[in-house]
Amino acid sequence: MMALGLNLLRLLKAIARSWSVPNFRAGLVLALLILLSGTVFYRGVEGCSWTDAPYFSATTVSTVGSGDLSPETGLRKIFTVLHTFVGVGALGL
Repeated sequence: MMALGLNLLRLLKAIARSWSVPNFRAGLVLALLILLSGTVFYRGVEGCSWTDAPYFSATTVSTVGSGDLSPETGLRKIFTVLHTFVGVGALGL
């Protein structure tokens, strides 16, 4: 648990140091907006729980796709495809 805390602290320090770089700020905000939009969609439209919605959004954007959750409706499938392409493209930048 201590290692997790130390790594989280290092991550926060790195974000604080990099915050003055405009491209870093834009990329971080864009990534957070993409994850938030996926979370809102999966929670609101599909009725996923508050833990499943961000989890599914993050695994979709990162292309991990663990397989324990999958799109079931047509609207969710279309959104997931678009969410994946936008997220991969944005995170690739």
